[in-house]
Amino acid sequence: MTAASFPDGIPVSFSELALHPALLAGTALVGFTQCTPIQAATLPLALAGHDVAGQAQTGTGK
Repeated sequence: MTAASFPDGIPVSFSELALHPALLAGTALVGFTQCTPIQAATLPLALAGHDVAGQAQTGTGK
């Protein structure tokens, strides 16, 4: 999966990822439901056990 798999402007919700229910509850509790682009591009790879290095502008939700 590459960043190209998640074009800018297309939201990816945390619930679409294989996150532990406690993480889903925590993100929802604080109002985070959609991944930022860097999260959408890197979380699926990390969750699949791959090493990930990402680069994103400061303040973008890394």
